[in-house]
Amino acid sequence: MNPGHQATRRGFLRLTGLLGLATSALALAPRLALAAWNKSAFETKGLADVYKTLGVVSPVASGDVQINASDIAENGAVVPVEAISKIPNTTQISFLIEKNPTTLTAQFDLGPDMLPEISTRVKMAETSNVIALVKADGKFYTASKEIKVTLGGCGG
Repeated sequence: MNPGHQATRRGFLRLTGLLGLATSALALAPRLALAAWNKSAFETKGLADVYKTLGVVSPVASGDVQINASDIAENGAVVPVEAISKIPNTTQISFLIEKNPTTLTAQFDLGPDMLPEISTRVKMAETSNVIALVKADGKFYTASKEIKVTLGGCGG
């Protein structure tokens, strides 16, 4: 082999290695999650306004939507809640808190391969009903649970 050929081959292998390393780094890098922000819905006050802004017409109370949360929240600033939908083709789960200054507290859009189970923490101004609003096949379903907010978990 001639020496010029060896240099070209080493350069090619070096370049191929660097490209492979760069590709691997990009594949393992965290991906950006882009979310649509429905600002007007999050600024509404009251269930009727939220429903109107989201295009909800006649939501149906459903046993296939379940809310898991404690009956009493010791700290209204951090209240864990979970919503589970057993309705096929669920595409969205929202949390609404009736007596909060802004009723719509959280909204999650679900892809076709995602389980329709959302756990999050919400802030509650006072004792109130928490509503899970589920969108499936263009229709809306709800479940509701009252959560009492107390100071120190003393009941009330």
